[in-house]
Parts: sequence; C-alpha cells; structure tokens
Amino acid sequence: MIERPLFEWEWIAENLDVIWEKGLEHVWLTVLAVAIGLAIALPLGILAHRKRWLYPPIGGAAGVLYTVPSLALLAMLLPWTGLSITTAAIALVSYTQFILIRNIVTGLDGVPEDAKEAARGMGYTRRQLLWSVELRLATPAIMAGLRIATVSTIGLVTITTLIGLGGFGSIFFQLGFRRFNNTAMITGAVLSVALALAADALLLVAQKVLAPWSRRRRAVGV
Repeated sequence: MIERPLFEWEWIAENLDVIWEKGLEHVWLTVLAVAIGLAIALPLGILAHRKRWLYPPIGGAAGVLYTVPSLALLAMLLPWTGLSITTAAIALVSYTQFILIRNIVTGLDGVPEDAKEAARGMGYTRRQLLWSVELRLATPAIMAGLRIATVSTIGLVTITTLIGLGGFGSIFFQLGFRRFNNTAMITGAVLSVALALAADALLLVAQKVLAPWSRRRRAVGV
C-alpha cells in the first residue's frame, strides 16, 4: 500500500477553481452576516444606551442566542428555512448580536460628557449629536466589536458545511475529512485562519483611518 504524502501541491493545482469558489463563498457569507448583524445591532445598541432599562432584556436576549450551540441552532432552523443560505445567515447573524450590541453600548457610554455638552452648546440637534459626535467618538469600541464579530463569524461559517455551504470549511470536511485527504484538511484549515487574520488586519486599518485620534492617544499614553 502506497502512503500518500502529508501535503500534495498537485492537489492544490488541480483544485484551484474549487478553492477560489469556496473562498468567495466564505467571504460572502461573512460579509452578509456581519453587515446584517451591524444593521440590527446598531439601532438596538443606541436604544439600549438611551433607554437604559432596555439594556438588560436586549443584552440578555443577545446573550442567550450567543450561548446556543451552532449545531443546535442550525438544527432548530432547518424545519423552517431548510438547507438554504437563509438558514446560515440567521444563525451567523444571531451570533454577532451579543458582541456588537455590547461594544456599541460600551462605546457610547465612553463618550465624554463635556464633548456632548460642547456640541449642544453649538446648537447640535439630538440626531446631529448622535451621528456627528457620539458615534464618531465611539468608533474605536464599535470597530473592536466588529473585528471580534468578523473573526468569530469566519470561524462559524465553516460549520455551515453541514447544510451544504461552509466555504473553506467544506474543503476541510467534505473534501478532506470524509475522504481522508490530508491536503484538503490542511488547506481548508490554513485558509480559514488566513482569512480571519486578513479580515482582522483590514478592519484594524479601517479603525485607524476612521478614528486616528485613538492611535495618537495611545501613543502619548492617554
């Protein structure tokens, strides 16, 4: 019996189209989940910040969703949405809420009161104060949450291989684990990690561009 080597570059060359396709799928599912998650979490976080009595139920509901095992959540959704991208999106979005809402509220709580008073003195309306001052100064905390949510989502996308998706996860499970193909397993795992690192680095750059003052404050030890 001829033993296969641990890693075969020939397999990579023969399956570049599959790797590319699954890479696009992984990125698409991640972007979709995080974008929808942020669109839901932002108004909820603002509401929880302004109406403090709503924070416990909103945060509690998001926390419950976060603690549900991913396999169990997919299983609960299957009778309603089937083996579809909708099932994956609902599950992935659910796991972003706890992280995003918490960081949005934390960021808004950290906005200095004197900055808000100065804006009110300049005639800012409540909406202008929110968008031009509060959310802008809360950007570092919000971006930190976005980074964590994105990296977590990239990892969770691999689980959706159980419903026919999965991105790089399907390379690991479907082409690697089930076929005892070491090359496919290594490729799926390495590319998933590489995508997470790349996404985190990209969002870190975006954070520095959107909130350059936070970097300067760290530099001077504030």
